[in-house]
Amino acid sequence: MKESPQKFDVVKSSGEVVRFSVEKLKRSLLRSGADDKAVEHIIDIVRDELYQGISTKEIYNRAFALLKKKKSVYASKYKLKKAIYELGPTGFPFEKFIAALLFYSGYETKTGQILQGRCVDHEVDVVALKNGQHIVAECKFHSEEGRNCNVKVPLYIHSRYRDIVAYGTELKNTKITPNEGWVVTNTRFTKDAIEYGTCAGLVLLSWDYPKGDSLKERIDRLGLYPITVSTLLSSREKQFLLSRDVVLCRELVNDAFYLDHLGISNGRKIKILAEVSSLCKVTL
Repeated sequence: MKESPQKFDVVKSSGEVVRFSVEKLKRSLLRSGADDKAVEHIIDIVRDELYQGISTKEIYNRAFALLKKKKSVYASKYKLKKAIYELGPTGFPFEKFIAALLFYSGYETKTGQILQGRCVDHEVDVVALKNGQHIVAECKFHSEEGRNCNVKVPLYIHSRYRDIVAYGTELKNTKITPNEGWVVTNTRFTKDAIEYGTCAGLVLLSWDYPKGDSLKERIDRLGLYPITVSTLLSSREKQFLLSRDVVLCRELVNDAFYLDHLGISNGRKIKILAEVSSLCKVTL
């Protein structure tokens, strides 16, 4: 890997200007599964094409294209963050995705439940149960990069959670009383949001928080990639699958007949299933 004497400023999706970091790019490329030699080759090419004020989106697109030439699975893993944004715009597939993460972690899960509160009823995105844990999770989905969850989000969700808990407590009914309130987002929490959420006893889960057990780390650990990571499916095909509640690559392996409904040729079908099977560590 070449040494770069020149330092470059890059523009993030939020408009913030930061210094280009070779190490940050290297870490994201290594997470894709590509080996050291391939990563160093890609970094050398990207670095040679840098210029002052280049956008992080342009750097990402170039690295993605180079990874895809190496192996489509590498590119799929590399585009994970972007793939989560592609679950939009309604946010409902994201709720299904979070429910799936909990389901494959051993929880009994339901989405879109109406729970009675002391003051009013509340529609809850995800309810999850396991070994005495009774989770009510609210999902805050953003379809645009650069938008973070500020303190207003956990403030609002905490008030709803307390109202639901108050109702169950008054009835002395432990079966309907949740004991964990979660706030889940595909973006990031602001510092104030983390401070308030932690102080209030909420469980916060975002793209990069908490460290060691963040959304991206849970996805990689469980091999539960959304179908939107596929580099072989078109946007139209992905939206068709999402509309049929096929949110995970794992689910597509089990419901491959949907590819026939889309009129996908057998040869292309084999390639798509090989790609998603490799991602979710399932043997065909």
